[in-house]
Amino acid sequence: MSLAPGNQLTEIPEPSLSEQAYRTLRDRLIMLEIRPGEAINDGRLAAELGIGRTPLREALKRLETDHLVISYPRRGTFATVVDITELADVSELREALEPLAARRAAKLATPALRAELRDTAAAIARMQDGDDPYELMRYDIQVHRLIYRAAANTHLEDVLIRYDNLATRIWCMVLEKVPSVAEHVAEHVALLEAIADGEADRAATLALEHVTSFEEAIRSVL
Repeated sequence: MSLAPGNQLTEIPEPSLSEQAYRTLRDRLIMLEIRPGEAINDGRLAAELGIGRTPLREALKRLETDHLVISYPRRGTFATVVDITELADVSELREALEPLAARRAAKLATPALRAELRDTAAAIARMQDGDDPYELMRYDIQVHRLIYRAAANTHLEDVLIRYDNLATRIWCMVLEKVPSVAEHVAEHVALLEAIADGEADRAATLALEHVTSFEEAIRSVL
């Protein structure tokens, strides 16, 4: 529930079955729990998720638009391969859009979101270098989505989630080779604090530095 204008409680609708399937499969694909090139067995997945094939197929259509799966006539649907050569193109877009999102979030975030940003920064500061790198990457995804939500532009949010998802898949391909995932995630502390404090220019600068350091880290292990 949430408070509507006039302090009336309003029900927040539950995500549809298609939306639930989309979110679950999207995150499995991002984290490479569904391996690149792996066939998508819609019957098995529908049974596993406890839904019918129709909402699952709707979810798969959206995932194809996100470039996370690809369908071939008479062959089926497969998880897309992770193409490292896309790193430059993905980074170019993120270098333009991530600072924009950070700047907007610093200016427009609600008090509740600013409190959440500060709490998230404090939680990241307590992380240890020995923490599971895959769990750290899941946290990284959540942090980015929080910033995009705080930017208060659903079109920008949708685009950035799509490209952050592709960037995360590339990162997960080399995760075992990267020296310190915790150090990469820790870069968010200053960024989140700048946004929470309304420091738009500093937030934009830190967002750009974060995306740049991501690409440098990937290239260093290729």
